[in-house]
Amino acid sequence: MADAKVALVIGAGEATGGAIARRFAREGYTVCVTRRNADKLGPLVQRIEADGGRARAFGSDARKEEQVVALVQTIEREIGPLEVCVFNVGGNVRFPIREMTARVYTKVWEMAALAGFLAGREAARVMVPRGRGTILFTGATASLRGGKGFAAFAGAKHALRALAQSMARELGPEGIHVAHLVIDGAIDTPFIRETFPERYALKEKAGILDPEAIAENYWQLHLQPRSAWTHELDLRPWLEPW
Repeated sequence: MADAKVALVIGAGEATGGAIARRFAREGYTVCVTRRNADKLGPLVQRIEADGGRARAFGSDARKEEQVVALVQTIEREIGPLEVCVFNVGGNVRFPIREMTARVYTKVWEMAALAGFLAGREAARVMVPRGRGTILFTGATASLRGGKGFAAFAGAKHALRALAQSMARELGPEGIHVAHLVIDGAIDTPFIRETFPERYALKEKAGILDPEAIAENYWQLHLQPRSAWTHELDLRPWLEPW
């Protein structure tokens, strides 16, 4: 569908990424969703299509330059113009600094920082000539401060935030809205439910982040008129200390 509006969600997992994809699909966007293993995207694509939306799954490693380049080129050639690019790759691991290997540090940096650069660069290359587009980066508490045992994750997320700031200043005058979202708090996921049951119990009080509510904020950022763009938005439950 050459005239389709396209939203790309890199890191379309079962929680936040999937909710973002469904939100844009409900607005008529053809949603391209990616993970390293495309087979894991089957349920998400089926759900979007069952709700009347359009989706296409790609197996792609966001750390590999040639794969990111090919992904965006395929979307532009076969599906339609890329209007929205959401970078939602995680990489949250905990290692005491004396036990962390260079391999672990490098892998986390590649996932949460290098991959963000590759996605942002390729999105910008196709958006700037059209003078429009939205690029959204998912950050975390670690984007703002480093926690005990999270040196690799905090370093990578700080880098991603800096990338978003630089891109916003460079691309804003070109008509491209770049925003960084700080997701500060536990999200309603199977991981939180199984690993932190006491935290998950706060769900009854709306005390953990609802992926659907997060996704709504991504959609609203995309809708913002260029006369009043938000660059950074922090989201946290009302019970979250900060």
